[in-house]
Amino acid sequence: MQPLTTAKLPHYYTRLAPFAGEFATGSPILTYHKLGPRPFRVRLKGLYVGEALFRRQMHELKEAGYLSFLPSEWSEQLTDSSRSIAITFDDGFENALKHSLEPLREAGFRAIQFLVPGLIGKENAWEIAEGEAREQLMDASQIRDWIAAGHSIGAHTCTHPHLTRIPLAEAREEIRASRLRLEDQFGVPIRAFCYPYGDWNPDVRSLVEEAGFTTACTTESGVNRLETDSLALKRFTARYASRNWRNVFDSLRRLLKS
Repeated sequence: MQPLTTAKLPHYYTRLAPFAGEFATGSPILTYHKLGPRPFRVRLKGLYVGEALFRRQMHELKEAGYLSFLPSEWSEQLTDSSRSIAITFDDGFENALKHSLEPLREAGFRAIQFLVPGLIGKENAWEIAEGEAREQLMDASQIRDWIAAGHSIGAHTCTHPHLTRIPLAEAREEIRASRLRLEDQFGVPIRAFCYPYGDWNPDVRSLVEEAGFTTACTTESGVNRLETDSLALKRFTARYASRNWRNVFDSLRRLLKS
C-alpha cells in the first residue's frame, strides 16, 4: 500500500483504512481531548469522541498489529520496525479517564495525559472563558489511578496559555513550573510536553528544551520519522466522521459488508 501525502489524507482520524499507508512510513500519534457524550450547548463538538467509537478505534489498531509507545519513548521508535502508535490525551479531562481505561486495557495500550497542574481537580477555565461548556478535570486521586493503571502523564503548562502570545519570561515559567509541579506531586519523571493549542515557535521550543523535556507534541498532522524534531512531534486528531452524504454512504457500505 502506497503512502498518501498528508494533504490527501482525511483531516481527522476516524478509522485506520485511509491512514494505513501513511502510518506504515513512520510512527503515528493520535490525540484526543474529551470522551463520552457531549453536554448541552457545546461549541467545539469535535473535541468529543464517543466511548463506542474510541473502543472501536483501539480494537481496530490492536487487530492490525499495532503496539503502543509513549512520546517519552520516541527515540526508541527510530530503530523499532514494529507497527507502533502513541495515544495521547490533552488537558486531563475526567471523562477521558472514565471512558478510556477499559478500552485501553482491552487493547493492551498505554497512553499519556498531558496535564495542566494549575487546574488539577478544577474545570476547563481556558475554554469556559471562550464560552465553552464546563467540564471537570481529573483530581490528584484520579491521576494516581491513571498512573497505577500503567499509563503516563506529561506537562501542558500550568494554566494553558497561548505560549507565543505572552512574554518569554512568563512562558518560561509556565513550561518549567508545569514539569516541576507534576514531578513533586506525583513522584514520576516528566519528560514529555504538549504545546497548548499547538501554539509554538523556535523561541518557545528552546524554552521547552531548556526546561528538560525530551519530547514535545504539536497539533501538526503527519507521522514521525527519523528526521522529525523530537520537540515538534506530529499528531493526528481523532474524532467522529463528518456527517455528510459520502460518509453516510461509506458507513452503510461497511455495515452491509460486516
